Amino acid sequence: MPQSLTIHLPCNLLDAIYAGARKLYPRESFLLLRGKKSKGVISITDLVLAPFAVHNEGEVHFNPYMFTGDFSLVGTVHSHPSGNISPSHVDLNYFFGRVLMIVGYPYSGNDCIAAYDSNGDRISLEITAPLKCDDDDFY
Repeated sequence: MPQSLTIHLPCNLLDAIYAGARKLYPRESFLLLRGKKSKGVISITDLVLAPFAVHNEGEVHFNPYMFTGDFSLVGTVHSHPSGNISPSHVDLNYFFGRVLMIVGYPYSGNDCIAAYDSNGDRISLEITAPLKCDDDDFY
């Protein structure tokens, strides 16, 4: 039986995801998730902009070959401007990493985000305390 998985997402990273989605609305937003896995928990630590990503209404394109060898990438997050936070067949066919997170309009609160595994099964998502970053850690 597979081990259950939980995603820990700091609230300040969720705020940044929502802010980007609102800025690009009605186009879809897209970010890569960097994190660490330990004992059934994936802790998201960073958001990564995908270089040369194309954000359109109803779709996002990016080149996954730009990230070969970066084992700290644990998945992706993108927006559904329609508000539907369920993954589409296209989302699952282009799954990248261990987790897919989807945020939906109006991009606020804990009801506008969901996490999924590669089978499209929902994963437990916990919004945690803000991630603290010293200036030295940032650079």
